[in-house]
Amino acid sequence: MTQIPEKEIIIIKASGEKEPFSESKLRRSLERVRVAPSTIDDIVVQIKSELKDGTKTSDIYRRAFSLLRQYQSHTAARYGLKAAIMKLGPSGHPFEKFVGKLLKSQGFSIEVSKIVPGFCVTHEIDVVGKKDNRCVMVECKFHNEHGIKSDVKIALYIQARFEDLQKQWQSHPASAQKFDEAWLVTNTKLTSEAIRYAECVGMKTLGWNYPPKNGLENLIERAKLYPLTSLATLNVTQKRALLDSGLVLCREILDNVNVLRAIKIAEEKIDKIINEINKLLENYGN
Repeated sequence: MTQIPEKEIIIIKASGEKEPFSESKLRRSLERVRVAPSTIDDIVVQIKSELKDGTKTSDIYRRAFSLLRQYQSHTAARYGLKAAIMKLGPSGHPFEKFVGKLLKSQGFSIEVSKIVPGFCVTHEIDVVGKKDNRCVMVECKFHNEHGIKSDVKIALYIQARFEDLQKQWQSHPASAQKFDEAWLVTNTKLTSEAIRYAECVGMKTLGWNYPPKNGLENLIERAKLYPLTSLATLNVTQKRALLDSGLVLCREILDNVNVLRAIKIAEEKIDKIINEINKLLENYGN
């Protein structure tokens, strides 16, 4: 008996582009965060049964995340990493602190939002990192919407600032801050032109899925850092209160449990929050 091929479903990406739904892409996204094969099968079957032409990729993600939370809550947090980082906004300052924590885990000493005089103008550097007698200026480009990429204009802007700071150091080597490298770190993807320009001028770039297998999400997983916005046991108001208190990481809550009491969270809920964090970190990277 001849098998009738499945009808092609056209979905809409965050950029507005249309493309056929790819079961393999959905499976790979779940495999990346180590979802059990049987759970992947269940989620794929459920999502395919609900698909229709015009479904947005963001809706598919939200549905997969919702289903995953029912099966493996700690894995759902990994799956929702990109969205959790976006929820650090709307301002970019928590993301700058997050990037600083990431650099610190790599052995850098860091300063966030440092004012540094340049030759022409004064600059506020998002993160200054020092390691092995080298100093890097890190500019963080935060986006809180899907589908937005960091383009070449951002890289050009960072390079111009880097050159102004270099000129200041060359003019006043005894008193000015010397920067050895400029970095662009973003929570979304980079355009190919931005990558090409950065490679040409020697700028390090770090974004979502870039460099391949060593992108932002990979570094976060290896360092076992996770934004507190990923926790299902906290509501939006509580997450904002914790961010306003200066925390950005799940593990920081473990070291500052009293901050949960300070924002009026009940003791029984505190136990659930701590349990979720411990479960997440225990299973992280396993």
